[in-house]
Amino acid sequence: LAHLAPTYAAVSALIIAGDEVAYRVVDRGTMYKFLMRMKHPDGGFTMHEEGETDMRGTYCAMAVASMLHILTDELAEGVAEYVCRCQTFEGGIAGEEGLEAHGGYSYCGLAALCILGRAHALDLHNFLHWATHRQMGLEGGFQGRTNKLVDSCYSFWQGAIFPLLHEAFRQQGVGEEIRLPSEHAWFSSRPLQTYVFLACQHPGGGLRDKPGKSADFYHTCYSLSGVAVSQYNADGIEDVVGDKANLLVRTDPFYNVTLEKAERKTVFFEAAGPFEVDGRTVHGRAFRGG
Repeated sequence: LAHLAPTYAAVSALIIAGDEVAYRVVDRGTMYKFLMRMKHPDGGFTMHEEGETDMRGTYCAMAVASMLHILTDELAEGVAEYVCRCQTFEGGIAGEEGLEAHGGYSYCGLAALCILGRAHALDLHNFLHWATHRQMGLEGGFQGRTNKLVDSCYSFWQGAIFPLLHEAFRQQGVGEEIRLPSEHAWFSSRPLQTYVFLACQHPGGGLRDKPGKSADFYHTCYSLSGVAVSQYNADGIEDVVGDKANLLVRTDPFYNVTLEKAERKTVFFEAAGPFEVDGRTVHGRAFRGG
């Protein structure tokens, strides 16, 4: 059963592989038809045939389309309106309309709209207010929702929101009412790194949610991904806790792959040009943003 989540993971893996052999694995026309089949009339995307519709599907569809340069107006139609309906009174984004703001879904919705160049449709000031209050004052890591415990996976899901908000405000063309900082992205990177390094490394290897938990691939991936985001200021200057050996490679916050691999795929797919869908030529692109 084709599913948007493993589709996103697989395409990300191919981008990480980073050569023409990997890029040519995906039939872009067939992929485009799958994404269009998953498109829901309310503007979101179902995760699979007859499956649930939530913010994960929206991000996975937009990220896959962007990575493969198959993003079109018909694929993006209604997405911004759907995401905006899921922004809550707190400022973050819920998985579905009417639920509470959540770090993972907030990243998914914001990243999708940044890809589309439509993040200004959100209440960005309220979003920023909510996000800055999710970093825990004692532990240094992030919680996923109000009144919840710290969890290392939100090092990425919450931490990567801040460079995206920086980009969202840039797209909006903010004036004097808010200054986009170059030396930080509105959260404390060093306490976050310290939490991951000191509290989340398991003696047996891998990383965990918090002390007392077992290590697993998911938390290992997203705690390290969050550290990678936190180690570079908005201007690209490194900010590393501890030894220089702790520095990770800089990543692209839109996809969570290294910046170099994201740039490399862009060169290939821009040269690849349009693709065919049922006999018609489709001109896709990576971004609609400025």
